[in-house]
Amino acid sequence: RAPQRQLSLGEVVTRGGRRKGAGRKAGPKPNVAHVKRPLHRPYLPVQMTMRRAKGLPSFRSQRLEQLLRTVIRQVGRRGRDAMFRVIEYSIQHDHLHMIVEADDHGELTRGMRSFVIRVALRVNRLLDRRGRVWGDRYHRRDLTCPSHIRNALVYVLCNHLKHGNAEVGPL
Repeated sequence: RAPQRQLSLGEVVTRGGRRKGAGRKAGPKPNVAHVKRPLHRPYLPVQMTMRRAKGLPSFRSQRLEQLLRTVIRQVGRRGRDAMFRVIEYSIQHDHLHMIVEADDHGELTRGMRSFVIRVALRVNRLLDRRGRVWGDRYHRRDLTCPSHIRNALVYVLCNHLKHGNAEVGPL
């Protein structure tokens, strides 16, 4: 008896399964995983890093740098008690470093959300455009001991040397 062979049905349009063009389209891979952030402990400062979206001019351009400095000062003045504070920051060509303090997890979340939204709205208005300003979620690192705090301060305040920029912006 001869072995049986499966016959081909030719080009058949079906639903589901593997086929050309099926599934969710591949997008840019995020640098910061979209997972739940740890709770903020009020006695710890936090180092934040945020990257701009592609296609925007340099954050170091005169107009954008002035805008970022203004927003950083305004966010730090929230309320009389200043629940969310930007301690130090460094503006680079395509990213921004900040060391912040907040009195609780909610204040950290609200402060960062306020900062990110204010910058996005003002940058889009300034450049007469629409769309994303930030390339990804912000990266957060809790500074848990004095040596972490010192290293983070050195990193933020001297980051301009690494990237070839001449200025740094303490408040």
